[in-house]
Amino acid sequence: MEALRIVQKMVWGPWLLGLFLAVGVLCMVRLRGFPIRHIRVWWGETVGSGGKGQLLTTCTALAATVGTGNITGVAAALAIGGPGAVFWMWAAAFLGMALAYTEVYLGILYGGGPYAYLENGVGSCFAGKCYALFCVLASLGMGCMVQAGALADSLRYAASLPPLGTGIILAVLTAVVLFGGAKRIGWTASVLVPVSAGLYLLAGGIAVFSFYDQIPEVLGNIVGGAFGLADNAGQTAGSSILNFSGISGGMTGYGMAAAIRSGVSRGVFSNEAGLGSLAVLHGMSEGKGRLRQRQEAQKQGMWAIFEVFFDTIIGCSLTAFLLLCVFPHNLTEKIDSLGGSGAVAAALAARFGNAGGIVTAACMVLFAFATILAWFYIGDQALGWLMRGVPQKRADKICILYHGGYLASVFLGCVNRMEAVWAVSDIFNGLMAVPNLAALVLLGRKVRRPER
Repeated sequence: MEALRIVQKMVWGPWLLGLFLAVGVLCMVRLRGFPIRHIRVWWGETVGSGGKGQLLTTCTALAATVGTGNITGVAAALAIGGPGAVFWMWAAAFLGMALAYTEVYLGILYGGGPYAYLENGVGSCFAGKCYALFCVLASLGMGCMVQAGALADSLRYAASLPPLGTGIILAVLTAVVLFGGAKRIGWTASVLVPVSAGLYLLAGGIAVFSFYDQIPEVLGNIVGGAFGLADNAGQTAGSSILNFSGISGGMTGYGMAAAIRSGVSRGVFSNEAGLGSLAVLHGMSEGKGRLRQRQEAQKQGMWAIFEVFFDTIIGCSLTAFLLLCVFPHNLTEKIDSLGGSGAVAAALAARFGNAGGIVTAACMVLFAFATILAWFYIGDQALGWLMRGVPQKRADKICILYHGGYLASVFLGCVNRMEAVWAVSDIFNGLMAVPNLAALVLLGRKVRRPER
């Protein structure tokens, strides 16, 4: 486990966090601030238009992004970086909107995920294959085992269901949906995502509103903690990777560093902007003719902006405010003793009683199951790209092996230690991000923002 932590810190060191922020700024500049300056435009073209003909793709994309990271990931960020982590999560999300638009636009332009535009746009077949391989491995970690583990923890907390039983049931249900193909995955996501998101937003919104008098103080702690100007409670030993002690000194630099690292990394884990997975989900949409292709790329790119906004600015913020309002002084202790989902359940219980645990468990189950299905599709698409040129019989055997491995990962995620699973997931997330961010820098000039 210690070796995994070392590799995790190497991958998610200051260089990668800085790369995310720098490429995000570059994409935002190239788009002339479109995701921020013209919210009414992309909102009107997405949810404001009713999303006609877009439901399955959007729900599948939201299933991949809106998952247990909105609950357990936010709790982890607060435990490590304190309230200030929320500010940097927001910053990463706004820059992530530009990253998501850019990668989805390129996915449409080159007819696939990052592996397509790395090979056909950048001209590096090796980089494309590396990305596809990392994507397959990440699907087994972040997309599968992390979600299954969080689901099992929630059911153990709320219903005393043993992880072994959860693993068997979840693996069987996953197999039933996956063997139905892409259409069944999309249909299932279109049912699960609205129900789970709606239930969580309703319950969480009511709970936060009942503590409305504490919201100004929470906002002050978020902004102050982000810049080391307030007590960034929640830090743990060894949580700081960046080191600003030479700039601001002492605990101020320590707290700010922890807030930046936890906010950016958990924000990326939640909304996936910059990883390229949204490009895989949206990249198969097609338009006939050059003009039609550009219009489709802009349309899908605006949906990607909405998905990042909904995931982080709405979903993650709700969890953060809920925890900070209910546990303003002992949040770290609650997360350490109950876990992320347990702390959220306890926070909802402060407003709804025992029903709070039931609501949290239900949301975690629906979030996790939807994400597991969506990431299978992502991994399967990446594997298909890797198998091009491989004899059909051998390719079929490898695909069957992946399908079996995915179901086994669902089971193992329920019964394994989550610390190791999180570390492995972070490593492959980072490895996915590097070639994708490089491609966004090299190909970003081909991206056109929508006209006002």
